[in-house]
Amino acid sequence: MRYAILGDIHSNLTAFQAVLQDLDSRGGFDRIWCLGDVVGYGPEPHRCIELLQQYDYVCIAGNHDWAAVGSIDISDFNPDAAQACRWTEQSMSLEDKEYLKGLPATISIGEFTLAHGSPREPIWEYLLSVGQAVDNFQHFDTNFCLIGHSHIPLVFEQQSDTVTLQNFPDGAVLTLGKNRLIINPGSVGQPRDHDPRASYALYDSKTGAVCHYRVEYDISVTQVKMQQEGLPDFLIQRLSLGW
Repeated sequence: MRYAILGDIHSNLTAFQAVLQDLDSRGGFDRIWCLGDVVGYGPEPHRCIELLQQYDYVCIAGNHDWAAVGSIDISDFNPDAAQACRWTEQSMSLEDKEYLKGLPATISIGEFTLAHGSPREPIWEYLLSVGQAVDNFQHFDTNFCLIGHSHIPLVFEQQSDTVTLQNFPDGAVLTLGKNRLIINPGSVGQPRDHDPRASYALYDSKTGAVCHYRVEYDISVTQVKMQQEGLPDFLIQRLSLGW
């Protein structure tokens, strides 16, 4: 089985479509594992939900997914994120909202745990340091955990009592073994590692390999749509910067 690991689509339909096309060019996939934040920030929440639901997939909740339906408070959001969240709520159908409300915080599938932020705090924690990872490895029972939220592709590895952190660059191949891992594939719709290309990973259960890929897409298409919807300028411009 081949699993497309997608996180933080953030209502960016053009980036989502580009990733799916790239996956097709690499031999396709059998199922999507979506790491939350299907919506938020971007201009097409309904169409991103609709496109995801056309595939065999599982999806967990991200903070923007639940914030857009009132399941969590947006008082901790910055003003631009809060404005986009309110716009997202007004732009979705009742069916979209019920769907997002029903997303689970975590899912365990075989050797994998899926959590948006971290296994310790699935909705909110930005897992970016070794110190955080040391404790987080105690909060899931599977060998591997897939996360999103930070929009930065990273890999934490636990070997005996040691935890290390490494980047997960474009084209990197991670062969799963005995060591436990926490893997972040980066963001489809709003990368924050100074690379504006859409980011995702592909797991092949037959070979045990997780490959990371970046995909160029026409960012201006998404930016124009955001301008037309009156979304904040900062959110529009950051797509070009990958930050």
